[in-house]
Amino acid sequence: MQPIVTVQDAVTAFADFIEPTDAELDAIEREMPAILADVDLLDAQIITLDRTPTELDVRRIRRARRRLLTALANQATDAHRGGAA
Repeated sequence: MQPIVTVQDAVTAFADFIEPTDAELDAIEREMPAILADVDLLDAQIITLDRTPTELDVRRIRRARRRLLTALANQATDAHRGGAA
């Protein structure tokens, strides 16, 4: 019979490394406009999954897509400049 051993010691040994670093938090903050715009686009698309899109739905998707493209373009411009403004 083999004893059952918990992995608590292995998990807590790396507790200091579980939290994101400042650089990782900064990267998330820089990407947040694109993430939120992508969520808005997905929300608009999900609404139309089980029905025929209305004109309002089409406009909502188009607006969300433009917002996402703008956020991605701004993110790329900031990365090209060497960081967030």
